[in-house]
Amino acid sequence: MEFSFPPHRIVVNMPDAGTLLSEVRHRLQTGEGFALATINLDHLVKLTRDPAFRSVYAAQDLVCADGNPIVWLSKLARKPVSLVPGSDMILPLAQQAARAGVPVALMGSTDESLAAASAALKERVSGLQISAVIAPPMGFDPTGEAARAILHQIDASGAKLVFVALGAPKQETFAAFGRQITPGLGFASIGAGLDFLSGRQNRAPDWVKAIAMEWLWRMLSNPRRLAKRYLDCALILPGQAVNAFRQR
Repeated sequence: MEFSFPPHRIVVNMPDAGTLLSEVRHRLQTGEGFALATINLDHLVKLTRDPAFRSVYAAQDLVCADGNPIVWLSKLARKPVSLVPGSDMILPLAQQAARAGVPVALMGSTDESLAAASAALKERVSGLQISAVIAPPMGFDPTGEAARAILHQIDASGAKLVFVALGAPKQETFAAFGRQITPGLGFASIGAGLDFLSGRQNRAPDWVKAIAMEWLWRMLSNPRRLAKRYLDCALILPGQAVNAFRQR
């Protein structure tokens, strides 16, 4: 499954969780860095509007489907992929790091949220080492000197996997920058995933996720912030459906 934003092509090259975890395990064992992005409709809206974001996304090594609409589009294209939400992959990715004996870093959100997320990860993942916990300041530039200093700090800590919780497009931009500055690190952009772990934000109940209505649950929980976002997502869906059909 792919999305075209000339001159770039964004390919969902991690079709399921098993493939993703196998690839990450290999890269952690060999010391080969990576940037993982979890594409959804909001990202497609941003990709449509922002040429700089297209370049950043094209620099991501691993891309999986974070949203049922992406899965539906892949089926329409007859190139089916499975749902692999970034938030759901934090624990499995941390387990891969623990098994490989490599430390992880948490970057983004707030000091309070990261402290709680760090405690939750250590409790749930036996043997996990967390060597750096960094909440950047307000107005953080993901490609500026502060970002460069943070990358060197993470690298010096011995971490090999970095969970980046800055939200799009900052997190993907930081990950792409990190691939240049610290190419041996793996970056997983996971949005609000650490806030979910810390309890700072609540995820939809399992039954809501089971009927593919997590987006509606989230919108109703914060309509002022999210209603416009989901409207924009709905508006691009017909065009993306046509593009998917043409991939048959």
